[in-house]
Amino acid sequence: MTDYPPALAEVLADFAFVTSRAERAELLIDWADRFKPVPSHIAVPPYPEDRRVPFCESEAFVWAHPRQDGTLQFYFAVENPQGLSAMALAAILDATLSGAPVEQVAAVSPDIVLRLFGNDISMGKGQGLMGMVSMVQAAARAFLREKEG
Repeated sequence: MTDYPPALAEVLADFAFVTSRAERAELLIDWADRFKPVPSHIAVPPYPEDRRVPFCESEAFVWAHPRQDGTLQFYFAVENPQGLSAMALAAILDATLSGAPVEQVAAVSPDIVLRLFGNDISMGKGQGLMGMVSMVQAAARAFLREKEG
């Protein structure tokens, strides 16, 4: 098993105990309610295309900014107000990966989407959500390359 940041490992463990679709949906809605859109000091619409998550039906965007402690702070925009899955994942990624060791963030696999949303997620939705994780992972890897010189 990958060495996930502790906060992400805890959330994944919570989802591992989910026994029904209804319970999973309730948990994801709870996370979606925690979603905070990207603050205006980071970005304002129209958002740059290089921040757009490929294949995401909810028109999601991702930003990563260095923090004083050498970690990254992640920000998300979800332009589709019906994009509860994207909002839930954005809230989870922000809560568990912002401030986490960048090396661990860089190693987080997009497969966490299946662990969070279940194996019966549609291919289209799954691709978009995995794209969000991939963009966070890519930002962490780019940050590490930059730090190394």
